[in-house]
Amino acid sequence: MSTKAITQDIGVRIPRPLEHGPSRFIPEKEILQVSKVNAKTQAIFEDAFAALGRLDNISLVMGFHPKYLESFLRTQHYLLQMDGPLSLHCRHYIGIMAAARHQCSYLVNLHVNDFLQVGGDSKWLNGLEDAPEKLQHLEELNKILAHRPWLVTKAHIEQLLKAEEHSWSLAELIHAVVLLTHYHSLASFTFGCGISPEIHCDGGHTFRPPSVSNYCTCDIANGNDTLDEIQGNHALTDALCEVEALMEKMKQLQECRDEEASQEEMATRFETEKTESMRVAAAEEEDSVPARDVSRHFEDTSYGYKDFSRRGEHVPTFRAQDYSWEDHGYSLVNRLYPDVGQLLDEKFQIAYNLTYNTMAMHRDVDTSMLRRAIWNYIHCMFGIKYDDYDYGEINQLLDRSFKAYIKTVVCSPEKTTKRMYDSFWRQFKHSEKVHVNLLLMEARMQAELLYALRAITHYMT
Repeated sequence: MSTKAITQDIGVRIPRPLEHGPSRFIPEKEILQVSKVNAKTQAIFEDAFAALGRLDNISLVMGFHPKYLESFLRTQHYLLQMDGPLSLHCRHYIGIMAAARHQCSYLVNLHVNDFLQVGGDSKWLNGLEDAPEKLQHLEELNKILAHRPWLVTKAHIEQLLKAEEHSWSLAELIHAVVLLTHYHSLASFTFGCGISPEIHCDGGHTFRPPSVSNYCTCDIANGNDTLDEIQGNHALTDALCEVEALMEKMKQLQECRDEEASQEEMATRFETEKTESMRVAAAEEEDSVPARDVSRHFEDTSYGYKDFSRRGEHVPTFRAQDYSWEDHGYSLVNRLYPDVGQLLDEKFQIAYNLTYNTMAMHRDVDTSMLRRAIWNYIHCMFGIKYDDYDYGEINQLLDRSFKAYIKTVVCSPEKTTKRMYDSFWRQFKHSEKVHVNLLLMEARMQAELLYALRAITHYMT
């Protein structure tokens, strides 16, 4: 008698995965091939499994880029498990608070389990009002950093450091800020790559028997080659033209770089791009009410991203030469939370400099111009300006649908859809789109960190 028959006879309900593979956007077979062909990726996966007792879907998707994955896992391990100012259960709770701001139930569920495993008090999980006051005080900073980091001031820092018996130390606050920015940006990656919950997690399984009517055509097409036949070859031809046009623009910009623009012209181009970034609409999905299992972990559910110059608010430009990660943020973090500045710096550098010198089907391509345009566009959306960068390049290299994807993933990640993922850079490989999401995640994290660390520096001086 088969096991299946036995389990049915005794009434055991067998969970089935709701999704096919680690991502709803990327065919499962492409993700699984990565570890088969790359021994380094396989070794990283084995180490991660040995350390955590699991291999989560985020790591499987990041496996397209083993050098980055190694740095990411090393940093995350240090933040969550190694010696540091905060207790282990507080670290996971802060992860829950940060992920909840973007309604990222995937990350919330992951850290609820970890929080309980390291001895966290289950009462805290009833809602933020049941957590210690010290953690409740962190919610204002969590909220502003997640949605409008340019509004963080020295006063927010002072409130946390001078809250009498509930006050934070500087070292604890640095640890908390790094965790908050890490999980806000990781929520961007999670939604940007369509990460699916693991089978054992909430939302990762069903007990219903499979039925054909439950599948949509995208599921049936996921992992086989019928998609082009369904959609016809027009999209393919258009996508090929897109790649060629982008390559041509890069070549023209490279040739024009000798013609130096004046400082005034460069400043005007930044302001133009900043204004333009406000006109780019993120996804116009109806605002959904966050599920109770997520919304209980944060306050003020209506507070979200708003462009920074709406309704007469004027936010001064954050000039990178006045306060940069390299010259200021890095040393502050390293001083108060040893080794973390170094780990973050490595991770930023790897994401920013990562290249295989390919673009879609083209080889031996210098992609540095494109990578810098993506990074600087994200910082521009946050009001951060680099004096040595010509912001005119952004409009040349990033088209409207790509900008809309970037803005959604970075500012309102919970609204990202498969259609948006599919619609940008249509001829590029999934590994290249995952690389884009690594850039979005790291540029976002650095932008948030810069505003928080600058406010801490102002408090200290």
